[in-house]
Formats: sequence, structure tokens, C-alpha cells
Amino acid sequence: MTDKMRSMPAKGPETEGTFPADPFLEMQLTRREVIHGINAGLAALGVATAFPGSSVAQPVNRGAGPRNVRSIENVWIPMPDGVRIAARIWLPEDAERNPVPAIIEYIPYRKRDSTRIGNEAQHPYYASHGYACIRPDIRGSGDSDGLPMDEYDQQEQNDGVAIIAWAAEQHWCTGKVGMFGISWGGFSSLQVAALRPPALKAIITHCSTDDRYTDDAHYTGGCINECMFYGWGVAHTANGARPPDPAIVGDRWRDMWMKRLASLDFYVGNWLSHQRRDSFWKHASIDENYSSITCAVYAQGGWTDPYRCTVARMLANLKCPRKGLVGPWGHQYPHQATAPGPAIDWLTEALRWWDHWLKGVNTGIMNEPMYRVWMEAQPAMLGMHEIPGRWVAEEQWPSPRIQPRTMYLTGEEISLRAGPERERVLKPLQTVGMTAPRWYTQDVDTELPADQSMDDARSLCFESAVLTDGLEILGAAALELDLSVDKPVAFLAVRLNEVVADGESRRVTYGVLNLTHRDGHETPRALEPGKRYRIRVPFQDCAYSFKAGTRIRVAISTTYWPAFWPSPEPVRLTIYAGNSIIELPVRPARSEDAQLRPFGEAFVPETSGMTVVKEGSPAYKVFEWDVASRKLTVRSASRDQGIQRLNATGTEMTGTLQEVAEITDNDPTSARTVVERTQGYKRADWGDVRILSRLEVSLTKDDFQLLGKINVMDGDKEVFARAWNRKIPRDMM
Repeated sequence: MTDKMRSMPAKGPETEGTFPADPFLEMQLTRREVIHGINAGLAALGVATAFPGSSVAQPVNRGAGPRNVRSIENVWIPMPDGVRIAARIWLPEDAERNPVPAIIEYIPYRKRDSTRIGNEAQHPYYASHGYACIRPDIRGSGDSDGLPMDEYDQQEQNDGVAIIAWAAEQHWCTGKVGMFGISWGGFSSLQVAALRPPALKAIITHCSTDDRYTDDAHYTGGCINECMFYGWGVAHTANGARPPDPAIVGDRWRDMWMKRLASLDFYVGNWLSHQRRDSFWKHASIDENYSSITCAVYAQGGWTDPYRCTVARMLANLKCPRKGLVGPWGHQYPHQATAPGPAIDWLTEALRWWDHWLKGVNTGIMNEPMYRVWMEAQPAMLGMHEIPGRWVAEEQWPSPRIQPRTMYLTGEEISLRAGPERERVLKPLQTVGMTAPRWYTQDVDTELPADQSMDDARSLCFESAVLTDGLEILGAAALELDLSVDKPVAFLAVRLNEVVADGESRRVTYGVLNLTHRDGHETPRALEPGKRYRIRVPFQDCAYSFKAGTRIRVAISTTYWPAFWPSPEPVRLTIYAGNSIIELPVRPARSEDAQLRPFGEAFVPETSGMTVVKEGSPAYKVFEWDVASRKLTVRSASRDQGIQRLNATGTEMTGTLQEVAEITDNDPTSARTVVERTQGYKRADWGDVRILSRLEVSLTKDDFQLLGKINVMDGDKEVFARAWNRKIPRDMM
């Protein structure tokens, strides 16, 4: 064994009683279809999925790759300041004799347990094809040293650079490194790439963004996403309360845990204290300097994912070698996509990318069109597990083939010609939005949009004649509206729907805009009540084929609850129809689409075992309408995972997430949401750790009120408790 290999110890508390003297254990994997549904959204909330677990001590057969794989449960990677980063590594067993490139997935979601199954659905597969796969826990998370941090801290990025340098120097590495990941891992790949570590040659970024203000779980169009307060707002703090594993860090685990708990902050307060796009959000947003990224970028997303706009934007602005792929998926890897599908053989596609950029193999991937998307033949709607459509592509993006088609909102119609001016007035209702109840969807049976007719009836609508021919669009449609409002702060929600012959209204795409942000998100300006404005409101990117025999409908409202928080006061909206327009990015047919290289059938590599000790319960969502008070209450549970035991470690994990949101139709300040979350970890040598977290958000015309608390139990003993009570002024929000 070389000196450099000795820098990766197999001894110590992380391996005692688990590993043989050789620090490597051979892992052979087999291909098979496994239960659909592994998704990074669950990992992002720290909840393990109900999939077979993983044990490095148990060999399994994976015949897809030519090289046998060895797994190291934990390796300590030293940082310049002395902090040690804990990482799990998969290596071809002959990598010492035949060095390989390294691929890194860099996230804070606990390699040892919460993301173990998801990690094993990719990393061993890549390793079997000749890559060293490294899965570090970010500083202050999992088993790594350090204290919890807010999102995308500069220290986190600096550590990423150091991890890449460490990997490139190992004898088993050729010196070339890639990064990939979904959600946080997609963010970190972009952010570390922007620092230009010399060994980093390529990244794959899934479901991420170039702009932390406009396209993350906080603000959209200058409006507050419910997700900021619901799952993610409370989850990020609670994630920092999870203890390291004593099997890895030894007897110091409790001391590390207590220091983590003492340092916890309620990060949602930080996010809500920055309601404009200021330096807080500009930090780690690569659109501040697209040219900072010089390595190759493969950006991937899904039309059902909230980050659906960012792939096209990065293709248009990055100058490095780049490709983009958008499928019908939600917040999932394409080979695991069931919310909704169809899934594809993503692992083979990813290997083509890595082989080209890290091994110099001519796989042909860069000879293919820059931008490939799933052209939907029907929008994603409640209960749909697969979206009909076909793959199409553009050689470059923006594509010179796609031109805007302008149509006018005249009276109640969408017309090819302008018409006489007509005032359309919308009285305020706070519950418009019930047919699409979330900014971020995970469950197709409870969270995708339903028939829009109920919300359309309470919005200002404009509708085309029946289409005699089909019409395909690709990109971002937009409205330009002549309007006025009666309040200094007002929001606008717009929907582009397809109305079919039986009257069902299907949401194709939507957009929201805080009208005080009409000239940008950095310097909002109050509106003058009664003054007429020309406002441009973009829709979210989409790829859609309107069918002959249907109609196009535009629906406009001043609220979109519960997906977005309401304005301070009820708003009366006036649209001046006649010269208001919609622009559709019309895509002409492209014969070459029929010759696109097909994706193979999706598969998820087998992992090595999780036992369901106690069955959980399915997600649910219930709407309650109080006729007397006109109050809408939405009760939901995203999941109760029951009790699941990882066969590899014996760790039992539990988790629940429940939410209540309510508002009355005549008073936006009645808006209130409560989210409660539990997590648990239990093992004989670890005890019974439970984390209970709660967040309540309410508001007045002038302020947001945050009440948060966290209680941490070790068995029957409470070892930590903290409460937060913050009042934060509304800044034209």
C-alpha cells in the first residue's frame, strides 16, 4: 500500500468490528428494476426512502460495469484549517494500478444513513465503469467535523475546492475530477466550479439554479414561496440538529452533537430578513459572473420541478462547453423519476458525459444538440404518473428557429389583432390557487395541479377561438399588461391553460410577480394607486404542444394561495384589454427530432438492504372550507415513513412531516401556516435520538411573525431545547 493510501485510514472507531484489515471491501452489484420513488426531495428533508438499504460488508452482484468495486465506509479528508471532512468512497479494486478520474457528490444530507440508499443507486455503478466516487458530508453535517451553517456558506465552497485538490492528488486518481448532484448537490457543483479548481473538468447539475433569489425555495418573482416556510424552512435547522454516528467518530460523538445543537440558528429568519435581491442572495449565485465557470456543464431539470427555468437560462449565458436536458420529471434524477415519468436510462447518459470530459473518450455526446427537452402532449395533472409526449431538440439555445407570436387580450378573447380598449376589473379573493396547491411537488396524487376551472372562474380570463391546427411552444411565454391597482403593494399571478372539448382547464405553465419588483428585484418601488402601468410578466419555461380542437386560456389573479404568500392588503385589479398582449415562443417542426439518439430503458442499481420494521402511512391533503367565515384550511402530511432499519448499520430511522395552512377569503393578514416535523435515529450503541421541530408563520399588514422551536430527546431525556420568536418587517412584500 502506498503512502498516499495510508492517508485514508481504515482503523479507528469508524471501522472497528466492521472492516477487515484491508481498508477496501469488494462490492459487486446487479441491475434490476427496484421500487420506483427514490428522490432527492426526500433526502433534502433528511428522510430516508423505503428502499432496500446498503451494507458494505455484504457483496451484491452488479454486472453492468467491467471493473469490480471496493467500498470504504469512511475516509477523513483534511481541510487547511484542521477540520476533517468525512467521506464515503467507491473505487475500482485495481485503481491503484490503473488510476481513474474522480467524481464527487457534495451535500450535507448524511452519507451514513439518510442518503445511503440514494448514493448507492449511482456511485457503485459509476465506479464499476472506472471512476472513483466520493461522497463527502459538508462541514458540520453527517460525520464531518465543524458546526452547522446556513445555505451555501463560503467556507462550504472553499472546502469543496480542497476536497477536489485532495482527490486529484491520490495515487488512484488520474488528476481529473468531476462533480454532480441534485438540488443542494447541483448548487454546490455550480458554486465550486465558479471558483475554478484546476482539477475540476466537468460537472452535472440537476434541479439547481444560477440565481439563489429568483429560483430557489425562498422567492419567485419577488413573492414568497410557501416552501420557504413549510418543509424546507424548518427542515434546514432541524437537519443541523442530527448527531454524528458513534461508529464513525467514536466516543466524541456526543460532544460534537452538543456543540452542533448550541450553534443552531433558525435560518428561515435570515432568509426573510433579505426580501430584496441583495448581497445575501448574490453570494453563490453564478449569474453574477457566468464567465467564472470554465469547465464543461451538463444542466438537467424537469418540467414538474420548481427549477424548470434555470437550464435554458444557463445554456443562454454560460460560455463554457455545455448541454441541457429537461424531462417531464419533478425533483428527481431522471433514472428514478416517477413523480412523474417516464424515466430514462440516465446512468448511461451520464457515463457518456464523464467518459468524454474525464477520460477523453469520443462518445459523441458533444456532437448532439445542445438542448433536449420532453415536448409535453398533456400537462402534468393530479394523479398522472407519466406525461405523454416526445423528445425534441435544438442545436443551440436560444434557438433562432423559435420566434415570439404576439396575440392580443381583447375583451374576453385572445385575438390576432388589437381591439378597442375595455376595462376588466377583478375583486380580491385570497383563496385563488387551490387547484395548484404547492410551489414544490413531491407526490403526484396530492400535489400536482387539478382542473383549473374553479380558479379560472374567480380570475380574469381571456380565451382563444378553437385551434384549427396544433401549436407547439418552447421557452418562456410572457404577458404584457396595461393595468392599475388600488394599493401600493400588489402581486400578480398568471396562468396559461389549455381548455379541452369537455371544458376541463389544464395548467400548462404559470408565473408570479410582485408588482413593486416590476423594474427588478434589487430596488422595489411602491405602486401609485390608480396609476396605469405597462407590466411584463414572464411565465415559467415550458415545452408544450397545444392540440387542434382545444382553446388557449390566460387567467389572471392577484393571489395564488397556498403556493405563495399574499400581499399586505386586498388588491382590486383593473386590466385594460385591447392592447395587452401575450407572446408565445412558437417552435416550428424539426424533422431531425425523429433521428435523436434514443435513451435506454430506465434502471436503478440494486442496493443491499433496508428492512421495514413498521409500515408508514401515505401522503394526504385535505381542504376544509368554513362557509360562515370564508376560511380555507389545508391539512396535509407529506409522509410518515414508519420505522426503517438500514441493514448495513442496524440504524433505525423514523420521520414525519405535517402541515396546516389557512387563510380567509377577505383578509390576507389571516394567512397562517404551521409545520411540524420529527426525525429519529435508534441503534443499540447510539441510543434513541429524536428531533422534534415546529414552525408557525403568521403576519400583519406590516410584519411577519415567526415562532419556531426545536426539542431534542435522547431516550426519555430532553437534552436540548430552543425557541425562536422573531418579528420581521415587510419590505413591500
